[in-house]
Formats: sequence, structure tokens, C-alpha cells
Amino acid sequence: MSHGARLAKARRIVVKVGSSLLIGGEGGGARTSWLASLAEDIADLRKGGASVILVSSGAVALGRRHLGLRPSPRLDHKQAAAAAGQTLLMQAWEAAFAPHGVPTAQLLLTFEDTERRRRWLNARATIDVLLGQGAIPVINENDSVATDELRYGDNDRLSARVAQMVKADLLVLLSDVDGLHTADPARQPGAAFVANVEDLDAAEAMAGPASGVGSGGMRSKLAAARIASGAGCATLIASGREDHPLAALRAGARATLVAAKGSPASAYKQWIAGTLKTAGTVTVDAGAVRALFDGRSLLPAGVTAVAGEFERGVCLSVRGPDGTELARGISTYNSDEARAIVGQPSSRIEALLGYGGPDALIHRDDLVMLAR
Repeated sequence: MSHGARLAKARRIVVKVGSSLLIGGEGGGARTSWLASLAEDIADLRKGGASVILVSSGAVALGRRHLGLRPSPRLDHKQAAAAAGQTLLMQAWEAAFAPHGVPTAQLLLTFEDTERRRRWLNARATIDVLLGQGAIPVINENDSVATDELRYGDNDRLSARVAQMVKADLLVLLSDVDGLHTADPARQPGAAFVANVEDLDAAEAMAGPASGVGSGGMRSKLAAARIASGAGCATLIASGREDHPLAALRAGARATLVAAKGSPASAYKQWIAGTLKTAGTVTVDAGAVRALFDGRSLLPAGVTAVAGEFERGVCLSVRGPDGTELARGISTYNSDEARAIVGQPSSRIEALLGYGGPDALIHRDDLVMLAR
């Protein structure tokens, strides 16, 4: 399959745009005409049935220009620039998508939002709602509060974690180069282009250090591709220098592909099944057993007992009436909440807890069967 065909076939796509592509307009502002061309490309993908999530850098660079700050290693200067620039960044994206009638929505993530399971679930739920309402989530690291000790450091890795979070089947890293070469083509014009990466270790040895306006480089892109591949998501590293970069990809522009290992759904289910120690146990009745084997979610009505103390977003063991482990899955409620709704219909959850919540104790997308 060609790279262009892979992009056309993908159903859930994460597109990462770096500062080096976004910045460069008049006086160092956003490249508005380029943004408009990319928005048109994304609108076309959406018309074909794809869901698209944007991961966009650029807030710090725009904020520095807006506040008159010079580039500085000082963390407080960077945080101030990010705080000022994020508004400008969203204004630029909103203007780019407006002609297509596509709303945008800002989502700022910190390192812990993808590393702590409960916050991971919250972020995923927010993105799902935005996509369901036809919006484009525009995600960036929350540099206004991130510290050097707890941050991604570049949006390549963030975009890979987002791809993992939303079960994307394709991650597109738009770069200032058209993919991986055996050496830096700026220094060695004869360097060979690498269209497909089979060995990520060897590929990383070819990559040079980070450079330019952004914080990432080819090494960080390959590191991101490694994360995405393990989550069942393929990665395309492609040039974004010219207008309509995604349309160019579909038309056959060259790019470097790092293939996925399996599918996003299978990778996620393998992660759940491989949990070394579950946080708690739920016992279910015979009706729930049949429902689970039919591929349905675990509803509170089918639960007879809850054991353990746990938070929302942890992995639970699901056991049948005879104690046999049937499945594992991610809980949508903590242990106290789960006990309060045991055996109750989903329609009573709000009355029992005092607030509305998910209908399922474990959603089928977050559950893997272990028994047959």
C-alpha cells in the first residue's frame, strides 16, 4: 500500500504540526495561508469519513513575539510566553477552519494527563465528545504550568501518546524535511532517502539532533513512532513546508513510514490483559456472563459483589459466579461508587450517587475476555 493510500484509508488520524512549520509569517507570526491550506486538507479527510485530531506547537514562539520576550532558557519566561501565545495559536486555527464550518476546541495536556490512568480516561472522554460533535481537537502541552521535570519536552512524543489514547490508526508528523535519510541531507547531499523503517534502532542511529524553531528533531520523531507503533498506530514522517501537505501525501509525495505492530484495539486489549496486578475484583451473575461473551459492556445490574479499594481508571478482574476469572477491564467508577450501584439498573446511577455517570461499570471498549 502506498503512503498516500494509507492516509486515505485511515479512519482516525493524529496530525502533529511543529513550530518550524507554523511560525514564519509576517513579523514572525503564524503562517496563515499555510494553516488555511492544511485546514482544507483536513476538511477533505473528514468528508471521506476520517476523524482528525491536531497536535499543534507554536504557542511559545507566538507568545514571545506578542510580549516582546527574547528566547531564554528561563522557565518563567517560557511559561509566560506560552500563556500569551496559546490564545493566538487557537485564534489562528479557528480562522483556518472557519471557512469549512468546522469548530475547533483547545485541549492543553500535561505529562500526568497521559501517565495517570484516571486523567488519561478523562482526556480521552473529552476528545471523544469533541469528535462526536464534529469539532477538531487542537492539543498542545500546557507549557504555562509544565515544569522541566514533568513535561514531554516536544510535541512529537505528546502526539504519539495522544494517538495511543484515542486508538488512532495513523500518526502524521509534519516536519521541515520529507522523512528519514541515511544522513543529514543538508550536510551530505548524497544521503539516501528511507521510505520504510524496518529497524527503529538502526533508524535512530541515522537521525541527527534536534534543531530549528521547535524542540524536536528526527530522533524525537522516531521515538514518537516507536510509541505509536507499540500502540498499533502507523506513523508517517512527511514534509509540511509547502501548502496542502496532506493533499501532497495523498498525491504521492514521499514520506517515511514506520509500520504499526498490530492494530490500536488489539494493542490496547493486550495492555489490559497483561496487567500484572489488578486493583480489585467484581463478581458477576450468569446474565452478565452471557452479556460479556456477546461483546457487551458490564453494567452495574449484573454485578453481585465488589472487592478491593480502588480509584476510577484502574484495571479490575471480572469473575463469574464460580470465581473463575472471565475478563479484565478498566473501571469507570471507584470502589465506593461501584459498591453503591451494585445490582442496580443504570437508570438509577444518578439517584444513588448524586450525580450522573457512565451507564457501564466497565465499557466493552475497555474490556478484554480471558476465558472462552
